[in-house]
Amino acid sequence: MKHSHPPRPNSLRIYECHIGIASPEKHVSTYNHFRIDVLPRIKNLGFYSFGIQLGFNAIQIMAVMEHAYYASFGYQITSFFASSSRFGTPDELRELVDCAHEMGIQVYLDLVHSHASRNVADGINLFDGTETCFFNRGPRGYHGLWDSRLFDYQKCFLLLIASLEVLRFLLSNLRFWVEEFRFDGFRFDGITSMLYHSHGIGHGFSGHYDEYFGDNCDLQSILYLMMANSILHKLYPDFIVTIAEVFLFFCICQDVSGMPTLCRPVEEGGIGFDYRLAMAIPDMWIRMLKEIRDEDWSMGHFFHTLTNRRFGEKCISYAECHDQAIVGDKSIAFWLMDKEMYFNMSTNQSPSIIIDRGMALHKLIRLITHAVGGEGYLNFIGNEFGHPEWLDFPRFGNNNSFHYARRQFNLVDSEYLRYRFLNAFERDKNAVDENFQLLASGPVGSSWLLF
Repeated sequence: MKHSHPPRPNSLRIYECHIGIASPEKHVSTYNHFRIDVLPRIKNLGFYSFGIQLGFNAIQIMAVMEHAYYASFGYQITSFFASSSRFGTPDELRELVDCAHEMGIQVYLDLVHSHASRNVADGINLFDGTETCFFNRGPRGYHGLWDSRLFDYQKCFLLLIASLEVLRFLLSNLRFWVEEFRFDGFRFDGITSMLYHSHGIGHGFSGHYDEYFGDNCDLQSILYLMMANSILHKLYPDFIVTIAEVFLFFCICQDVSGMPTLCRPVEEGGIGFDYRLAMAIPDMWIRMLKEIRDEDWSMGHFFHTLTNRRFGEKCISYAECHDQAIVGDKSIAFWLMDKEMYFNMSTNQSPSIIIDRGMALHKLIRLITHAVGGEGYLNFIGNEFGHPEWLDFPRFGNNNSFHYARRQFNLVDSEYLRYRFLNAFERDKNAVDENFQLLASGPVGSSWLLF
């Protein structure tokens, strides 16, 4: 790998992606295809004639850790120390990361340390013949909704050296991905399951502090997260200095409960993450589109949801990510325009009122989310140009079809379809942010006029 880590962006714009779906073709795409065809679209390098480069300064790659079940979205990990072979070789992944670094794009790994696949033959379940090698004993070792094994984080902190194998395993896994593939950051997935003994199942968090600091909290897993963040932030700046650059490694967390102090430094008693995902924002947009006529939308409700976050804890805002794209839901563009997208997206005809309204609201939703919703911004692959329909991986239930497990970049590449206008808006929005550093400007205030 030839190129050094890019500097940490002040105004962070993340392109969330999945290697396997990053092609219009009905098959599993590859690291090489992503490097050659998708990376140039993300950073504005003038590689294309229609001006479709987007200006993102980071990519967040899903499903890199090896997993046997493709339809799990990469979250049923079988081998924690292997990159997914279905996308190509480890060296091809390294080449992708190196190419991104050459373009000034940071690369983040979607990291799963909250659970593991139940597979025995190709996974770490029953690794030494017992169910307690890495995981909790009995029902505590199984996640009822995910059908997966749960790590025994208590084994990270028992005083007996022989009991530290889980700590060694997980911390060395962090080091493996940083040093072998030179990732710039991690997104820790599903940490709500780690924070609470109940794993957050069947619990609607109200925001009362008793919910966060009571007996339901799993102190051992919280200590592991604090240790992981502390090591990543303190060890690797010194390590990377040896290649003539100070590298500030940082971590993003996914938590649906609203746990306080997730993004405060460990030295202050926080858990040490740099950013948290603002998960209430996409839920708000989807609910509005599904349940409320746009003429009845409340601007006050929008602003409250977009700005309702703890002071001093940075958030990544987004209108939609992979969670909203999966089967059972659909993209914001498809909620707005539905089947009209099949027939009325041609530039050779006047747009219908549904297309006209849908494209305008698609731009507005993404603009206000970017401008007000957080200190960073995230987009899921394809949504920048209003990708239609939804995402459904090949599985038994859909006859192993790849029809919905792809991103149709041919739509935005066509000069005769309106998708390129949505893409151009995303590009220009990112350019404004780059020029004026909107995301780095601090929390947005509000003033109310009463008449």
